[in-house]
Amino acid sequence: MKFGLRLRGGLLATLIMFGAPVVAPIGAVFVSSSALAQTVQSISVEGNRRVEVETIRSYFNPGPGGRLDQGAIDDGLKRLIETGLFQDVRINRGAGGQIIVSVVENPVIGRIAFEGNKKIKDEQLTAEIQSKARGTFSRAMVQSDTLRIAEIYRRSGRYDVRVTPEIIEQPNNRVDLVFTVEEGAKTGVKSIDFIGNNAFSSYRLRDVIKTHETNLLSFLGSGDVYDPDRVEADRDLLRRFYLKNGFADVQVVAALTEYDPEKKGFLVTFKIEEGQQYRVGAVDFRSSIPNFDPTSMRAYSRVHAGSLYNVESVEKSVEEMQIEASRRGYAFAVVRPGGDRNFEAHTVTVVFNIDEGPRTYIERINVRGNTRTRDYVIRREFDISEGDAYNRALVDRAERRLKNLDYFKTVKITTEPGSSSDRVVLVVDLEEKSTGDFSVSGGYSTTDGALAEVSISERNLLGRGLFAKASVTYGQYARGYSLSFVEPYLLDYRVALGLDLYQRQQLSNSYISYGTKTLGFSPRLGFSLREDLALQLRYSVYQQEITLPSYLANCNNNLGTSAFNPSPAFAASQIPPLDLSATNGLGCYNDGEASLPVRRELANGKTLTSALGYTLTYNTLDNNKNPTDGLLVDFRQDFAGVGGDVSYLKSVVDAKYYAPLVADVVGLVHLQTGILNKIGSDDLRMLDHFQMGPNLVRGFAPNGIGPRDLNPYGSQDALGGTKYWGASLELQMPFWFLPKEVGLKGAVYADAGGLYDYQGPTTWSVTNEMTTTKNSTCTPSTVNPASPGTCTGLVYDNGNVVRSSVGVGLIWQSPFGPLRFDYAVPLTKGKNDRTQEFRFGGGTSF
Repeated sequence: MKFGLRLRGGLLATLIMFGAPVVAPIGAVFVSSSALAQTVQSISVEGNRRVEVETIRSYFNPGPGGRLDQGAIDDGLKRLIETGLFQDVRINRGAGGQIIVSVVENPVIGRIAFEGNKKIKDEQLTAEIQSKARGTFSRAMVQSDTLRIAEIYRRSGRYDVRVTPEIIEQPNNRVDLVFTVEEGAKTGVKSIDFIGNNAFSSYRLRDVIKTHETNLLSFLGSGDVYDPDRVEADRDLLRRFYLKNGFADVQVVAALTEYDPEKKGFLVTFKIEEGQQYRVGAVDFRSSIPNFDPTSMRAYSRVHAGSLYNVESVEKSVEEMQIEASRRGYAFAVVRPGGDRNFEAHTVTVVFNIDEGPRTYIERINVRGNTRTRDYVIRREFDISEGDAYNRALVDRAERRLKNLDYFKTVKITTEPGSSSDRVVLVVDLEEKSTGDFSVSGGYSTTDGALAEVSISERNLLGRGLFAKASVTYGQYARGYSLSFVEPYLLDYRVALGLDLYQRQQLSNSYISYGTKTLGFSPRLGFSLREDLALQLRYSVYQQEITLPSYLANCNNNLGTSAFNPSPAFAASQIPPLDLSATNGLGCYNDGEASLPVRRELANGKTLTSALGYTLTYNTLDNNKNPTDGLLVDFRQDFAGVGGDVSYLKSVVDAKYYAPLVADVVGLVHLQTGILNKIGSDDLRMLDHFQMGPNLVRGFAPNGIGPRDLNPYGSQDALGGTKYWGASLELQMPFWFLPKEVGLKGAVYADAGGLYDYQGPTTWSVTNEMTTTKNSTCTPSTVNPASPGTCTGLVYDNGNVVRSSVGVGLIWQSPFGPLRFDYAVPLTKGKNDRTQEFRFGGGTSF
């Protein structure tokens, strides 16, 4: 970092920037003690233009009798200089020994400007410096501001910044202050190394910290910019990571940083002393509170004998126990964990001591810094209020909740003494941040083709903690819009109310012959039962209809109104050749017809579905975006038949288990199953059946698995099934030869599953539906032209075949959004299944 000074103007500017205040020493003006025996009111002031005489006199404190002695005059002189209001202060003797204070006032700053700053806006710099327009100019303050501007650039990774203050004289003792900035290039982190890490690879540890190495994609983020505060925070992240994995004695001794002129960047090295890895030997509970059974807290402990020692589990156990004790009436109970190490067996005996804490009450909760968010939005995250017993566990929970809201840059809750020794004041310090998002997204998949989405959302609508989002989607095969609204605290209860309105259009493509239009509305309620357990209740009502290309639904038995007029070339290509002189009854199906269930849906027109449902979610993942450990289980049920045109019960279970294996390899077990039950006498619609493909077994096309119409003259649509199951084993591993920040991982996997038991319509009696020998799904007609009849005997493949595949994948957590490429080879399949070995999907926001 470099900074210098450049001046415009004459002698005045030179004195301001470089000359120390010219003060005539008191000893240079010899006055007798009798002459000095003056009062404050007798002081004469010269040279002041803005500062009042009485203000200057107020800096002189008289001694006994109201007289000024030599010490009082010296002290007054020092105080005047320290104000920064004056360029020069002198004390002289007048006639009769009168004290004369001569001052030269500092100029007034008329304007502050910045030149050369492209990366940081004027507004941000103005807010950071102490010098202000229409304020008093101070040389020391300008030098401090110069250093502050350079520090701001240093925090943004520009260590070669040069800041030069300029003083431009103006009439009437005014100056303009101009800071000229030469920003320089960004200084990044060229390498991150670890010393002493034996249990975890450097590759794995780089995933723990926030600082990243500079790479080709660094321009899309700021994690590679050297920030000493972030490096220091990384030390704590590393320590917490080791403590979570059983290393109770770990120490991150130092974070060494060195600037390399050749690489023009910083080299960061973390020195770690891991110690031994411990397991929990035993868990004990003790209490000094009368009539309190400590063993009753065992149900709230997340620490179990034989498991790895995990400091986060200990902390969560303490919080749960302390809150439970408070619910039982022990408001001042304090849970303190202790641990006895067995160095030979490498075990820790964890002891939870439950004692009576100090009787302290909350006098007030003061919220500061919420310039936009309403007070009640913040206060409702507390489970305690004014007058309640002070409970540190509940305060910590409130701080964590406020951080999870993602409304604030920083959240810090501290305590201050109250009006008495048993009272405390909670102070919530916040810094607001932007909560609105405007997104233009694009993506492509082998299923939906190219896709674009424009959305606008606000997480803290009107400062009331409401969520709202509107989005429009347009793609090759998928289009629609959606409106969402969430009130997280319905009627001031910790219950979230969500409202969704949507319209979706799925166009026909190479995987399905028909399109669908859906218009729906869904209110929902969300409950957090525990930190790892959530429940959602919902009601869904939607209207759905099928669309078909005309040539797939053009059978008409009315003579003279044939919907299909084949060309001579087409007729000649048929086996046997089509006789164009025949009536339209024999040629109707030669251009292909949609499957019977599809045409039945088309004839039924718009169908209304009204359903009640719920989802129970158990989530212990360590990271929802990029999990490496934990379990995620979803159990969903929907009951249709609360009004509407259809009725069924649909149940689905989906479970994913992640576990770290060796050398940064993560194992994934994915199990899924579902069943659709018919309710009442109404038939199940084909559209309500499960449709499966690569979402069940990779290597198969969308809608490529399960029962299928076998009519050789039709579109041979997938019919779906009422039962399915799937199991996948996957290993995810990094590419160790690539920087961690690139975000690339490889995967190998094996899938197996099945979809079967179609229970949709197989017969259909409808006027004008053809019954000819060309339609293998219909009863042959002996009349030419054929008369309207009954289609019977839908021919379809309903075999319960186990489909399986093996494959490899490439997973990229790119700056453009998550991308995944898969290549899978089916091992076993049904005779009429459709395969698709390569699959790609992904999207981006910009």
